[in-house]
Amino acid sequence: MSTITTRDGAEIFFKDWGSGRPVVFSHGWPLNADAWDNQAHLVASHGFRAIAHDRRGHGRSSQTWDGNHMDQYADDLAELIEQLDLTDAVLVGHSTGGGEVTRYLGRHGTARISKAVLLGAVPPLMLRTAANPEGSPIDVFDGIRAGVTADRSQFYQDLSSPFYGANRDGATVSQGLRDAFWQMSMQVGLKSALDCIKAFSETDFTEDLKSIDIPVLVAHGDDDQIVPIGAAALQTVKLVKDAVLKTYPRAPHGLVGDFEKAFNSDLLTFLAA
Repeated sequence: MSTITTRDGAEIFFKDWGSGRPVVFSHGWPLNADAWDNQAHLVASHGFRAIAHDRRGHGRSSQTWDGNHMDQYADDLAELIEQLDLTDAVLVGHSTGGGEVTRYLGRHGTARISKAVLLGAVPPLMLRTAANPEGSPIDVFDGIRAGVTADRSQFYQDLSSPFYGANRDGATVSQGLRDAFWQMSMQVGLKSALDCIKAFSETDFTEDLKSIDIPVLVAHGDDDQIVPIGAAALQTVKLVKDAVLKTYPRAPHGLVGDFEKAFNSDLLTFLAA
């Protein structure tokens, strides 16, 4: 397996497919790099170098007790980029991975990065506060914590339904896809999973977004039941200087079928621009 070792001794697993301009993928919670396989294969088949890593605590990376927060996630991404000596890279983040990408840009700058894609991403802030009335109440995230703690296997099986919109009339989401979601989710360490819930829901990315000085594609389904578009993409595009918004009508959080095809087309167009 391909891994890097971070300064604190964690091993971060990554895939490295193809050659050309690097496109670095950051996955959502509670998944791993495999969630990006379709897009990694797509871009590698179109002359790019696709790199996708498992966030610490997830998949094949180290299940560290500490460091399961956005600053460390961003620092791990920075170490991956630096150790592979990537330049002119495009960062692509889904959900929590979009937070990781945003914090990386705010914390490490854009010297090595030329573009970014935020898909169904958690910024600016998921949690409802006085300053963020569009966010979700803390009870929502406490419920996620309770579900993971009580019976994480069943919780992940149930979560796959709203994640892919399988609970919507007319949805065609295969059982195989839901099983794959469960399998990836079960690879997350319990401590890592619980810490990451706090990281993706309570981290405020407002200042990170304001600092971004590269083109950003902000893509989001307008029927996202996991990261509602109103508190996320619609606010993000107001904060990023050079952002383009793409919305997918009736699309869920995890894009499938025609929704995924639409995003893939937009991704290739953005990479080629």
